[in-house]
Amino acid sequence: MPKQESTMAPPVGHMMSPDDPDNPQNWLFWRKVYASVVATTFAFTVVSMTTAVLGLSLNLLGIAFAPITTPHLSERFGRSPVYLVSLPLFALFILGAGYSKSFAALAVCRFFAGFFGGPCLVLIEGTFADVWSPHLTVTYYSFLSLASYVGAGCAPLILGYVVTAESWRWTQYVTLIIGVAAYLLGIGVPETYPREILRARARRGGFMINLAKAESGTTITEMARTTLFTPLAMAVTEPVVILVTFYLSLNFAVLFQWFIAVPAVLNLVYGFTLRQAGLAFIAAIVGALVSTLTSSLIESFTNRRNACSDMASMAPIEYRLVPAMAGSLGMVASLFWIGFSAKPTINHMVPIVGTGVYVWSSMSILTALVSYIFDAYPAKGTLSALTLMATIRIIFAAWLPLVIISMIMGLQGQWAYSVFGFIAIAMIAVPIILFIFGPGLRARSRHSAATMGNGKHMMDRHADQEMQMGDQHH
Repeated sequence: MPKQESTMAPPVGHMMSPDDPDNPQNWLFWRKVYASVVATTFAFTVVSMTTAVLGLSLNLLGIAFAPITTPHLSERFGRSPVYLVSLPLFALFILGAGYSKSFAALAVCRFFAGFFGGPCLVLIEGTFADVWSPHLTVTYYSFLSLASYVGAGCAPLILGYVVTAESWRWTQYVTLIIGVAAYLLGIGVPETYPREILRARARRGGFMINLAKAESGTTITEMARTTLFTPLAMAVTEPVVILVTFYLSLNFAVLFQWFIAVPAVLNLVYGFTLRQAGLAFIAAIVGALVSTLTSSLIESFTNRRNACSDMASMAPIEYRLVPAMAGSLGMVASLFWIGFSAKPTINHMVPIVGTGVYVWSSMSILTALVSYIFDAYPAKGTLSALTLMATIRIIFAAWLPLVIISMIMGLQGQWAYSVFGFIAIAMIAVPIILFIFGPGLRARSRHSAATMGNGKHMMDRHADQEMQMGDQHH
């Protein structure tokens, strides 16, 4: 019979021992950075394609399946194999889109490129959580969000030149080239999922290992319950999840409509060419970079303040909401700013800078709210909440770009964006409500640690759930 593994400090559940040299959080800094960079480039590649062929938003609808399916794939095979299979399949359909001879063929390729590329967007969250300390949750989530936001901003910037110089098919070929480069970079990426590391070590050593049952489930029924039925129940029973999901859905819907509205408005109002309109997205890239800086600085400040006041080693998770409080004010201001400044009598830089402010606000809100939910419940509840949030906001992001031009033409730009602005005013209350009442709301939840009989400290819970979750913000 195979021998049983003997360790000095057995993992709790499926969490690796803090002293285990194979624990990704104990890796050398350069190895952590390499794993993070690979995850970032894979996500960047998929997002750059998303904005390049936004058209009917079918690629986003394909991506919407990823939060539901990817946790189960990651649990069974680890993160690296999913990355290394997902991206080539994505690339094949990108190639197919480039060679499409009919609308139907193009539509099918768009959808399946999103479907197979989606896991790269989901897994980046899990990869970062595997290798970086939970004290840096907001910081590392800022950097992984940066991959999506900068990828989205670079697409129209680069492809505005490509399309005018060649043809729309080169939107696919450029994405394919980026994908090949990303794949070559990631061929040697180490496995970061702790459960798979433990399983691989057991296989190499010829011993058995008993791991706690996966939070994502082991049977079809359990898997469906965790990433399908429980998220649907949370959508109508969990106040915290309802508030966050609605806010992030509004956030993403408005964010993705810019890729339709900005070129159209700049052309109609200022006579911009496609190439000039692409340059306007530099403001979005700057906004994303500034958001990463400000969110990281806020987390650093709250951690230092917490340490100086002799509180627990990690600040209460409500402090992760501070960037969202600032971002909610910026979102309101930017929507009215853009809506009432995009007119021939006002310099084009005014609304362009406004889009940069919106992106800063959007990314700050996303980073704060997802980081908050990450530790709001025990692992299984958090996985279900993140699945719901990711899927719904992607669906909203696919829907609004299809109707935004009609809204602008029907209501005029001022009032089209004022509608979103007035909704955003109401949403200012969301991070404030969660900051004040969040602990009580979560304590009364059927998914709370107390209700589920889970008395572990938040730090232990964080390490446990990190292994199950992939990047669910696209």
